[in-house]
Amino acid sequence: MAAPSYKLKANANSRVLSGHPWVFANEVEAPLPPECDGEVVECRDRAGRFLGTGICNGRSQIVWRRLDRDRVALDEAYLGGALERAVARRAPGDFRRLVWSESDDLPGVVADQYGDTVVVQIQTLAMERRSALIGDLLDRILHPAEVVFRNDAHIRKLEGLPLETHTRSGRAWEPRWAAIDGFEMWLDLMGGQKTGFYLDQRAQHGAVARHCAGKSVLDAFCNQGSFAIHAARAGASRVLGLDSAGDAIGAARRNAERNGVKAAFEVANVFDWFNDPANRAAPSWDVIILDPPPFAKSRSALEGALRGYKEINLRALQRLSPGGVLATYTCSHHMQDADLRSVLSAAASDAKRRVKVLEFCHQPADHPVLISMPESEYLRGYILRVE
Repeated sequence: MAAPSYKLKANANSRVLSGHPWVFANEVEAPLPPECDGEVVECRDRAGRFLGTGICNGRSQIVWRRLDRDRVALDEAYLGGALERAVARRAPGDFRRLVWSESDDLPGVVADQYGDTVVVQIQTLAMERRSALIGDLLDRILHPAEVVFRNDAHIRKLEGLPLETHTRSGRAWEPRWAAIDGFEMWLDLMGGQKTGFYLDQRAQHGAVARHCAGKSVLDAFCNQGSFAIHAARAGASRVLGLDSAGDAIGAARRNAERNGVKAAFEVANVFDWFNDPANRAAPSWDVIILDPPPFAKSRSALEGALRGYKEINLRALQRLSPGGVLATYTCSHHMQDADLRSVLSAAASDAKRRVKVLEFCHQPADHPVLISMPESEYLRGYILRVE
């Protein structure tokens, strides 16, 4: 009996034909029966040619995600092999991303290592049905003390999945201090943002700190204060971190105190803070860091997001002293590098500032980019000199 398969519409200009691993509901001739949801099905082009094996979810806008160009089963052998290859591709370390979804042939699976604990996020129905097996395989491969499932990302709702957080053992994971890049950081792996810490920005913390000795530093959207405490230890004369989340500011203050560095933190809406006349009249800053949350969570939100990115970068450029440094980032995968550069160019023009690139910034190697999938590339930025 032939395996269930999607067939592309005759007039569909699907990116899957060029190697992208996704097929959308409006690109296929007909839906598959509900019993296929969460299971492995094939996909064929308009002429019936085989395109690969993937996971199906007719309840999602993305109805098919490729696993392999050949016929495979989503069983213990496949999952174990994919996990082992993903771990082998990473450099040794105690704090790193282990699995990055389609880039590691595991659509909808993200796994991060925090010392003796692995935190997993599962965002697709097929992988959710096999989550216990994924936990068992990670235990077999890495022997962690615990596997935490942080299945509380709202993207799960698009797959018809509930939001929940639990551990493999069933015991609560208690927040604790962990040594990361020479600092003691407070980790709450069951309640903190993302999987507990922004592992993707670790290299950038040190890169920006190199410009901070003797300088006044503003860390906007500071979250747990990583940029701020790196700047303070590097010898900054003054450090202020801003974030709208009170719990993040509380964690930032705790981290600064624990590490014996001098940095102030305030709960504030960064846009409102920049527009406050009192702050606009205050002395300018030597270094400003902008690391906001994603403004463009969907392609339809991109136009508004571009306005937001321009506004916040314009305000920062206006508040920098001559020769100052702006470190600016975006984690919106819908925003391409050309979009960011255009925004920065327009903001520099409006601010009447001459801006030069000191460093191009990107997500680290343990967050690999699948060349045929732009969505796997999400973190980009610049460290700029502002005259």
